[in-house]
Amino acid sequence: MELKEKLVSSFMAFEDTVDVNSPIHDIRTEAIKTFEADGFPTKKQEAWKYTSLNSILKHDYSVFPKHEDALEFKDVKKYFIHDIDSYKIVFIDGKYSSHLSQTTHDGIDVCLMSAALTKPKYRLVIENYFNKIASKDSMSALNTAFSAEGAYIHIPKNKLVEKPIQILHFSTGNEAALMLQPRNLVVVDENAHVQIIERHQSLTENPVLTNSVTEIFTNKRAIVDYYKIQNDRETASLIDNTFIDQKRESLAKVHTFSFGGKITRNNLNFYQNGERIDSTMKGITIIGNKQHVDHNTLVHHIEPNCESHQDYKGIFGDSATGVFNGKVLVEKEAQKTDAFQANNNILLSDKATINTKPQLEIFADDVKCSHGCTIGQLDESAMFYLRSRGIPEKEARGLLMFAFSNNVLDSVKIPEIKNRITKIIANKLGVNIGFDL
Repeated sequence: MELKEKLVSSFMAFEDTVDVNSPIHDIRTEAIKTFEADGFPTKKQEAWKYTSLNSILKHDYSVFPKHEDALEFKDVKKYFIHDIDSYKIVFIDGKYSSHLSQTTHDGIDVCLMSAALTKPKYRLVIENYFNKIASKDSMSALNTAFSAEGAYIHIPKNKLVEKPIQILHFSTGNEAALMLQPRNLVVVDENAHVQIIERHQSLTENPVLTNSVTEIFTNKRAIVDYYKIQNDRETASLIDNTFIDQKRESLAKVHTFSFGGKITRNNLNFYQNGERIDSTMKGITIIGNKQHVDHNTLVHHIEPNCESHQDYKGIFGDSATGVFNGKVLVEKEAQKTDAFQANNNILLSDKATINTKPQLEIFADDVKCSHGCTIGQLDESAMFYLRSRGIPEKEARGLLMFAFSNNVLDSVKIPEIKNRITKIIANKLGVNIGFDL
């Protein structure tokens, strides 16, 4: 049985395990119909022109894990940003791990989507926000159909969350192949501020396919600082769908660090619904072998006097493939928009590939918008300068590549994340940077 048919037939069994009186019962039902009609995306679709899922759809994935495996903190400590105090929402093979997590209802809600979908006290938030901005594409619809577990975060008005929130998903390898569908909902009310760190990590070489959807609502003058760390094994693939709705004078930033995995697809969509909004999306990709990372971004400028900033850096070695498909859409009413988009890439091998397509679609006449991309190799004159001062070739190459990506790191607001990413970059480049941040 092909994976599509398996998922559609599994939906009825899934419905037997959830509350049919749930406020999202009808949403789930419509979503599975959408997926059944559209199926998995193919390269015939313009948005997926450079990314084929065929190689990861051939596995016989378990949709409902049969076994539960308890993990000890010492076994997974290295995957946490463990040198900071934080709230933690941890899932093992799609199921909540209470002993690895630290949630709270003390003035804020940092808890589980399963609780929010079933308990009456959360019903109003679910009805007002759940599935309101997620697109109706087939992969988002598939996640919606099977929505049952993930992170639920609600930050009330004027709350400053004093420590970051970490969302971690571990797959143990108990199943020969596993498919996960985490669903996250983040609602940040007026004048509130939160920092969130998300990671998906496989602990074995067994194939894992994660199809994740996150909806983030950044209300008036709210601030959201979101970090995605993607450094998984080369048998794990991730389709990450993130949708952000911003209201007047809000600030939302998403940093995406893609260093591992077989196929990684990041769909990141910002919708600016108000004036004086600031949206930032930055990323660093460093991959090799036959890894594939695809960044697909959208910033929709709907009202005037707003800004957006996109800066993605890519370093590709061996037979790796990178894709950047970024779109800035400026509506007629969105006068005084200031939008910047850049995608810069270094190819370290003749077999490495980058497909980049920055786009501007502007209907306003009083805007400041720019976009561009570069594809090249390391600067030979800079290499010569470093080598002439006694720096070995390997270290010189590492320093140049680190400098190439460093301006993305400059905007990271959590020092411990900056330090962690710096060490990952040094390890990926095979050099000792020789300093800490």
